[in-house]
Formats: sequence, C-alpha cells, structure tokens
Amino acid sequence: MQAIAGRGDDGRAEPMSFDGKRVIFGGFNPFTWRRSDMANKHGDWIWYELMTTDADAATAFYQAILPWKIGNPGQDGFDYRVIAATEGAVGGMLALTPEMMAGGARPVWVGYIKVDDVDKAVTSVEHGGGSVYMPARDMPGIGRFAMVADPQGAAFYVMKPTPPADNPQATCNAFAAERPMDGHCAWNELRTADDAGALHFYGTHFGWVKDGEMDMGPIGTYHFIRHGAMIGGIMPSMPQVPVSAWNFYFRVPDIDAAAAAVTANGGQVLHGPIEVPGGDFSMNGMDPQGAMFAVVGKRKG
Repeated sequence: MQAIAGRGDDGRAEPMSFDGKRVIFGGFNPFTWRRSDMANKHGDWIWYELMTTDADAATAFYQAILPWKIGNPGQDGFDYRVIAATEGAVGGMLALTPEMMAGGARPVWVGYIKVDDVDKAVTSVEHGGGSVYMPARDMPGIGRFAMVADPQGAAFYVMKPTPPADNPQATCNAFAAERPMDGHCAWNELRTADDAGALHFYGTHFGWVKDGEMDMGPIGTYHFIRHGAMIGGIMPSMPQVPVSAWNFYFRVPDIDAAAAAVTANGGQVLHGPIEVPGGDFSMNGMDPQGAMFAVVGKRKG
C-alpha cells in the first residue's frame, strides 16, 4: 500500500510505502450516520483525515480552535482518533508511524470523495492521467477505499462506505452541504497548477460543474464548484507555493477567537482573516506539526 509522502522536483506528490499493517479507523466504524431520504451521491465529500506526527499535540491544538471533541486512540496498535463536531463525526486523525515517516510521510489533511464503485473510479482516475497511491481495499463494516491523486498531484481518497444495514439511505454530513454547521467542513478548495485541467478532471470523474467565477487579478480566476450544493472552489496555485493540494475550511463560531487560539497554541496564521463572499471571514494557517489547514466563520466583534 502507499500514501502521500514528499514532493518531487515537478511539484507532484510522491507515494510512500506502508508496512502493510495500516488499519484505517482503528478497526471500528467512525461514521455518524443520519437518516435521510437521499444517500450521499457519487462525488460527495464524506470524510476528512489528518495525518500527523504528534496526535496528542494535534488533538490539543485543534480542540482549542474548533468545536471538536477528538476521541481516544484506536485499537490494534494504530493511533486513529475520530473527530466529532456539533452534529456528528467529520473526520479522523492518524498518527504517522516511524515507518511512514521514514518513507517520507508528512503532516497533511486529505479528504474522502464518495464513489459508486471504487475500482472503476481508480481505473478512471488512472486513465485520466491521475495516480494511485494506495490500491483499493476493503475494511469490513466500513467500506472500500483507495488513495489517488489528480494529474497535478493533489491527493484524495475515493470511497464507497457501508451504511447501517437498517438504513441503506443514511448519509454522512462531514461536509455541511445543506446549512452551516459549526465544526463541519464548509468549503473544499483546490489550489492547482492547472485549473482548466482540474475542472475537466473532477467534472469528468465526479460530476462537478462550474457555477461562477471571480477575478483574482494576477493570480488568475477563482472557479466556484457545484455538486448539487455549492461545495467549494478551484484556483491557481500561489507562486510562493507552486504545488497542487486540497485545502478544507472548517467552520468556527468566531473567526477572531480562532485566529487568536492558533497563535496561542503554537500554530501560524498564514493568511487572513479576510472577508469572503457571503459575509464570512476565512483564515489559512499551519498547525504546530506542519499541516496546512483553514477555518471560516463570522466575525463577532
């Protein structure tokens, strides 16, 4: 199996080797399902995962910034902690093992996209110029998943989760598609070396459509993306960070309190808070272990 490691000379993520013992979710089902008349559809974001070198420190950091309750380590010798927000679980935290770090693994957030058929999705991604970092595998009671990357090297998982037997239409609400929910993901943003190519890639494989744009001056164009609801945006990579990667914005109740908590707990504010369309304010940062993250919320002051 493989996962993301460092970046090559061309800026693309490079796969790293696992020791074959990785157990996603620590051997238990982390999803918080809710009853619904419509299940998550192909192309929906359903889960977010932080890979980190210090799970205890990362737990303290993110709980100080977001309305999260992060669980205890999982079983079977793997430290995997479920992240619960105000209305259900939104993701997990994986402690990188020495073997993973020796293979080049680094702290990073990675998202999961729901697909109807994982194997077909993996083949389609490869045919579309993407890469496979971890081949498809099953986790009993949880689902089938694989880690892949788009042609520019931005990594993500594809997954077909297993819902409860008595509620096959159950949905995951890690991404707050219907309404704002504190602690849940509010926006999925891709910064890419080829925004036109990314629009084509994700539209072809996941059914996403462009729904508006915003002129960002010398940087280029910000493309708004819809998949039923508005789910995020695609923009050119910043000149000072010429790599392609996904960034996930989690909602906080108070953006200024969150910014203060970042610096008070050893993180860095890299950009913002700035006002964004709709009246919210967003902020990009780096946690103490080096993972990039983002938050969005109202300004109360």
